[in-house]
Amino acid sequence: MPTHTHLIMACHLTGIYDVNRNTTLADDSYELVQAWAESVALTNLRGIIFHNNFSVETCKRYSNAHISFKKVYYNPEFNPNVFRYFVYRDYLAQCTDPIQGVFVTDVSDVTLAQNPFEDAFFKENQNTLFCGDEPKTLHNEWMIAHAEHLRGQIQDYQAYEERFAKEPLLNCGIFGGSFPVFFEFLKQLCEIHDRYNRTNKTAYTGDMGAFNYLARTNFNENLRHGFPVNTVFKAYENDRMDCWFRHK
Repeated sequence: MPTHTHLIMACHLTGIYDVNRNTTLADDSYELVQAWAESVALTNLRGIIFHNNFSVETCKRYSNAHISFKKVYYNPEFNPNVFRYFVYRDYLAQCTDPIQGVFVTDVSDVTLAQNPFEDAFFKENQNTLFCGDEPKTLHNEWMIAHAEHLRGQIQDYQAYEERFAKEPLLNCGIFGGSFPVFFEFLKQLCEIHDRYNRTNKTAYTGDMGAFNYLARTNFNENLRHGFPVNTVFKAYENDRMDCWFRHK
């Protein structure tokens, strides 16, 4: 049986145009989350998939000792990439399980290779925020465009961009840590989106911008990214087993 002290969570929201994929995902296609769910089970962890459109039959069929489904009602004030953080925050704020460690990930392009909570590196760094990264720097054309809205809203955003321009780009498709660190980060992340990202009318979600800004400005001294957290982003290293997560 999976332990209830450690948790992996993901969101699968459909029926809304996905700006990253340039499409609208099908409502009841379990295949989109199947690899994630099976990898969670193989590592003997407990995973929750928050969703808005899976059928009752699909949830019943694929629920097991490792995977559960929880229905949420999408708030169109935020794009799906951002809305998921409020889902996680609200669930954990009400959860009565004695959770010691949490990771949240993208659901359709991330799988687990190892149980991160059993790794000595995780156990020895209880004050650390762990996250994914990409083989590029913060200062790149996509991030400059992505952060247009936040740059105009947050007073020190441009100064942060200049300070960390040459640092690796962090990826919010994977992040976690011990519960106190993770939950504090999550609460602050929601505060940023609630305060600054509601009025975002650009073609970009703001999720990567807010994530990198918060991680670098408030958590940088206790930040770990890259190996062993994640494989090389978009290198499709599907056979690697030496990292905790495989990300595309």
